[in-house]
Amino acid sequence: MMFNILTWVLVCVLVITFLASFGGRLLGIRQSWVRALLASVVGLVIGSLLAVKVAPQTPLPYPLFFVFAILLPALLASMAVSVLLELLARPGPLVRVQGRLATVPHPLRDLRRLVVRERRYTHITWLVARHGLAPFLFGSKQVSEDVEPPVGTALLIHNLRDVLEEAGGVFIKLGQVLSARSDLLPAAVIADLETLQDAAAPAPRAGMEALLTAELGATPASIFSEFEWEPVAAASIAQVYRARLLSGEQVAVKVQRPGIEALVEGDLDILLRLARMVEAGSIWGREFRVLDLARGFATSLREELDFRVEARNIAAVAAVSRTTSGVHIPKVYASLSTRRMLVTEWLDGKSAREAGPLMEELELECATLARNLLKAVLDQVMRQGTFHADPHPGNVLVLRSGQLGLLDFGSVGRIDPLQQAALRAIIWAIQRRDAAELRIALLGLAAKTPLDMNDELLERALAHFMTQHLGPGMEFGAAMLSQLTGLLLQFGIAFPPEIGAVFRALMTLEGTLRVLSPGFQIVDEIRTLARQWMRESFNPSSLGKVAGDELLDLLPLLRRLPRRLDRITEAIERGSLSVNVRLFADARDERLFSTLVSRAILALLGAALGLMSVLLLDIQTGPVLIAPIGLFQALGYLGLCVSLVLILRVVIALVRDRLV
Repeated sequence: MMFNILTWVLVCVLVITFLASFGGRLLGIRQSWVRALLASVVGLVIGSLLAVKVAPQTPLPYPLFFVFAILLPALLASMAVSVLLELLARPGPLVRVQGRLATVPHPLRDLRRLVVRERRYTHITWLVARHGLAPFLFGSKQVSEDVEPPVGTALLIHNLRDVLEEAGGVFIKLGQVLSARSDLLPAAVIADLETLQDAAAPAPRAGMEALLTAELGATPASIFSEFEWEPVAAASIAQVYRARLLSGEQVAVKVQRPGIEALVEGDLDILLRLARMVEAGSIWGREFRVLDLARGFATSLREELDFRVEARNIAAVAAVSRTTSGVHIPKVYASLSTRRMLVTEWLDGKSAREAGPLMEELELECATLARNLLKAVLDQVMRQGTFHADPHPGNVLVLRSGQLGLLDFGSVGRIDPLQQAALRAIIWAIQRRDAAELRIALLGLAAKTPLDMNDELLERALAHFMTQHLGPGMEFGAAMLSQLTGLLLQFGIAFPPEIGAVFRALMTLEGTLRVLSPGFQIVDEIRTLARQWMRESFNPSSLGKVAGDELLDLLPLLRRLPRRLDRITEAIERGSLSVNVRLFADARDERLFSTLVSRAILALLGAALGLMSVLLLDIQTGPVLIAPIGLFQALGYLGLCVSLVLILRVVIALVRDRLV
């Protein structure tokens, strides 16, 4: 009895392996083992049920019965299931489930981490429930009807801030990032989230000293003549200390907390799980694409954990900002900086939020400081291509020297020269109030533009937008950029991610400028800078440089021009001048056309073969192949199988190319 069971189990395993391998080959695809196993098991079940159904009416020898009544239907069914799974997997949920099944953690290695993560996850979900946010986060519910709208909204906003603050760590960072997203959140939410402080109790000195020794390869006393072990800033991820090098230079030493990487990864895992739940269970979560936002935040935070990235960012911004007066970039001590420790020049000053008394003491003009900051960031964006992507008030210092200083270069944006030129063209078009030029500049910046776009209608819409938002004395802000983005989306125009980073940096900068100088006229200042750049571009030295560069580019063409003109003239004299136009000269067009034709031929062959097979099955006369199956019926069944394979192969190819 046991031998028979083992034999049947072995046969089933071999059949499933055959179905998984051969079915994928017939479809022309390579499947993951989870999907292939699922399709094979379902196909075998269908084949077995069919065999039980037809067994009394088909007195065939066992080998032929196994092949024709079980194996062949199971193969076709498994192929059909594979196509169905491919169709279902296009929206994404099945792929995510499959990914979780395919990456089962080792129980002994990950048990402790799993327990800690689940405990943390339970604590955070309990905080959400305790503060009454579950109906708002995981459903379509709005502010309660039994509460006055302003009061209910204020309570909801305050509770959200309390949840983030009590959760701590990554979630405070998330709140700070959201406080800069005025394009997504209303002003009341922004104002409340801006009060979040990423402060934490200082880590024990013993642990920090051990980490410093490991990173330096020596004791701190052998590198620094002075080291103040009381941190000047203690956040959830790192602490900052003031120190002095043996050479006498005062420096800021930023050090990660011991073991913070594992804690951050655990919190990011929880955040992504919550984002999936919010997006799946709420209307607003799907509208704002919460999961994509969470993934972008996770990627950015993981980069911030490597201080070598921040050191390179500081060096890159400093290299392109040497000509900018009024804004100071701290010097990096690369020889002392590592993945978990960053040593930079000490900047003596106050953050923009707390610099009021210092500005009065030094008699600094608020408008001048704001103008210098605006010019520095716009110069980084428009002319250098490398810019500080998060200039919020906490990252801008008013120094005792009278300058501004920039901190925290964990987030830096980069754009190429073509994008810089398009952004400058946008500024110039706004300065000239030229809707046609603005349309051309925006299209040059876009990553996606529809072929059937109405240029005249877009130009009119942009002219109306400039009249509403870009006149003298008008306010620059998140609402204006959001309306511009919505206007362009209506015409099917989308920008690449790096341009989105530029817009977010400008919106963050707008808030910082308001803190430095309330009432600062950003639009007017941008117009002034645009006129200054235009004057610089059209002065004799700049024009001479541009003309020289263009001439150098034209020299190779000018050298070849006489020879080509001579050849054209000779061809005209002989009457042999002709124009050759080739269809599908581009290899990509040729491949696309060949692919479409081959799939159309396969679909037609499959349909024709299926029709012929049905006609053959209807023929009751003719020679008998294997009783009770005649030759024409056998050919009909075989033709139907081949027809189904061809059609399924075309369908799976269309699904893989996202054409259906």
